[in-house]
Amino acid sequence: MTLIRERLDKILEKIQSPAFLANKGLGNEIGFYIFDYDPSDELIVREHIAYLKRALFDGPSSRKVIEFDLYDMMLALLKHEGVLEDLPQIEAEQGSMYISEALRDIASPEVYVEQISDQIEGADMVFLTGVGKVWPMVRSHNILNNLHHVLDKVPVIMFFPGNYDGAELRLFNKLKDDNYYRAFRLIEK
Repeated sequence: MTLIRERLDKILEKIQSPAFLANKGLGNEIGFYIFDYDPSDELIVREHIAYLKRALFDGPSSRKVIEFDLYDMMLALLKHEGVLEDLPQIEAEQGSMYISEALRDIASPEVYVEQISDQIEGADMVFLTGVGKVWPMVRSHNILNNLHHVLDKVPVIMFFPGNYDGAELRLFNKLKDDNYYRAFRLIEK
């Protein structure tokens, strides 16, 4: 647990730096970062995300951070579509695989990107959370791939319960997702 706390303690200083906020020094790459962590540290990371948002908002140079919890976004979308309340019955009748596929269709990466695009006005940085909670309906690499067109000037940090080695995402340290090469590890392990 000490390692995760040491890594978390390095985040605030890094994301407050002018170079980070301006996306400088990235070799012309878009400022997408991944903070990967052991899934068993999920609750510690969630607490720290709340702390970061408070510290950045209340700090001497206040920053607007917008957090997008992918799971909460999916629930809101399902509620908006009028299907959230019906899911248990549909699952009982059609099965879990049917629900999983139907949710993937409803909660496509394009829908997420559109919602994020509509809400990022004035943001200094974006946090993407809820990656593990929304799997397998939503895949994090699909969201990142589609966000490049929308978030090219605002740093994005995805908090990822698993491992990212600079090329490969392994959700929960077990499930290999498609390779993703465009993000930088926020804090080295």
